[in-house]
Amino acid sequence: MAKSGYTRPPPTAEDAAALPAPSAVLYVANCGPVVGLTHDDVAAAFGAFGEVEAVSAADDSGARVIVRFREPAAAGAAMAALHGRPCARLAGRVLHMRYSVPAPPKAPVAVSAPPVALSSSELGIPGVHLVQEFVTAAEEQELLAAVDSRPWKRLAKRRVQHYGYEFLYETRNVDSKQFLGELPSFVSKILDKIVTFPGVKNCTGKLVDQLTVNEYPCGVGLSPHIDTHSAFEEMIFSLSLAGPCIMEFRQYPKGSWRAPSVVSGTDEGSIQDPQCIRKSVFLPPRSMLLMSGEGRYAWHHYIPHHKIDDVAGQVIKRNSRRVSFTLRKARMGLCECEYGQFCDSQSK
Repeated sequence: MAKSGYTRPPPTAEDAAALPAPSAVLYVANCGPVVGLTHDDVAAAFGAFGEVEAVSAADDSGARVIVRFREPAAAGAAMAALHGRPCARLAGRVLHMRYSVPAPPKAPVAVSAPPVALSSSELGIPGVHLVQEFVTAAEEQELLAAVDSRPWKRLAKRRVQHYGYEFLYETRNVDSKQFLGELPSFVSKILDKIVTFPGVKNCTGKLVDQLTVNEYPCGVGLSPHIDTHSAFEEMIFSLSLAGPCIMEFRQYPKGSWRAPSVVSGTDEGSIQDPQCIRKSVFLPPRSMLLMSGEGRYAWHHYIPHHKIDDVAGQVIKRNSRRVSFTLRKARMGLCECEYGQFCDSQSK
C-alpha cells in the first residue's frame, strides 16, 4: 500500500489482477536527469512503496531509469499506483512503467579485441579519414574553455551541448524546423580547416551546420550505432579533445544486428556473430576523424567503456575526461544512399 505523499488511492484487487506478474525491477520512462530529477529524487519517491535497492540509468537518454526494489510486492504497488499517472513527488511527471525481468545469466564468451590501427589507411574502411594534430594544444585549450563557459545538458553518463540544431535522443534525429542559430564563433577556425580535409567532396553550400559537444567522464564510451541517415548528410566530422579513446567500427551481416538494449545500453551477443567484421582505430587528443560514404552509412561506430586501452602493445590510460566536437549537416529531405539496409528513409 502506498504511504503518504500520493493522492491516488491504494490499488484495488481488480487493479492488481490486471497487471502482469511483478518482478522487483521496474523500467520507468519520463523521469531522470534530463528533466531535472536526480536518481536520489527517484529513489525517494519510489521508497514510499518499499525499500529501493538501487536506481540506475536505463540508457543514455537521461529520461528513463531502472528502479530495483528489494521485494516484488513493492514494485507491484508502485506499478499499480503510478503507471500512466502523474507523480506528485516527481514534479507531476506522468510515468510510463513496465516490469523488467533480468535475463538468465549466460556463460561468458571470450571475444578478442581487434588490432588497433593508428591511421585511417591502416584501418582500411572506405570513407573514413583521420588527421592527427588537427588543432594545436593552445587551440585545444581555447575550445575547452569556450564550451566550459557555456551551459551543459546532463544525460545519464555524459554531458552535451547542441548548436545549429538540437539532436533529439528520443528519436535519434533533429527537428530541421527548429534552427538554433549559426554555429558559435569558437569553431570558426575548425570550419575554415575542414574544407581541405582529406576525403571532403565538393560542396556548393555550407559543409556543416550542426554541432554536438559531448563530454565523456573517464572510461565512459558509446553504444554501437550509425548516425540516422535521414538526420544528417553524408560527412560527419569528430574532433577529439582532452582525452584519448579507441573507436571500433563494426559491419554486421544483413538482418543480424540488434539495436543496443534500451535497459542496459549494451550490445551483448552481437559481436559473437562470426560474420561481424570489427576494426578499431586510436583517436588521440586533437585528432579529427571524418566518416563519409560506406564508413558513415554502413558501419556502426562504437567507443568501448574502458579505463585502459591496449594500443599496439602500449597501455593507454583514459585518466581524464574526453570532449568531442561532432560536426554534421542536417538533412532537409530523405536519404537516397546506396546502403538501403541501414537507411531509415528507405526502410519505411
